[in-house]
Amino acid sequence: MQKLKLEELKRFSVHEFKDAHKHPIVLVLDNVRSMSNVGSMFRTADAFRLEHLYLCGITATPPHREIYKTAIGATESMAWTYAPTTKEIVLSLRQQGYRIVAVEQAHGSEYLNNFEVDTTLKYAFIMGNEIDGVSTDVMELIDSCVEIPQFGSKHSFNVSISAGIVLWHVIQKFL
Repeated sequence: MQKLKLEELKRFSVHEFKDAHKHPIVLVLDNVRSMSNVGSMFRTADAFRLEHLYLCGITATPPHREIYKTAIGATESMAWTYAPTTKEIVLSLRQQGYRIVAVEQAHGSEYLNNFEVDTTLKYAFIMGNEIDGVSTDVMELIDSCVEIPQFGSKHSFNVSISAGIVLWHVIQKFL
């Protein structure tokens, strides 16, 4: 077996990406501290052709070298917005008809493998702070909460890994 060359991957240019149909999914970063995680989220959002990326609270924004290092150009292709609070973005997305889903370990959360995706809906997935998770005031506004089953001694995945796992599960339903 031989690896594909870059030109064989048939990837969109930045311009083609911006014009392409997007999956009806947005990613909301709620006070994500690590710029490496932010860059990874840009790259993941681009890879799954999401509609938008919202950077909220203390979440860093481009331009920044640490974000660029892991985004590898996705800051140019992905539409993004900064907001001082996650709550204002969640309220706006709700008004736009998005189903608000926190990715969090919480009472009443459902395991990701049991999460039913309705492809007629639009989704906003909220990824929380690396230490504190999704903010309490935001948890009060969600429609549902998903949790990734884990079996080791650690209690959580890295936030950018969690985003990739959740988005892959959801995107499969839209394919």
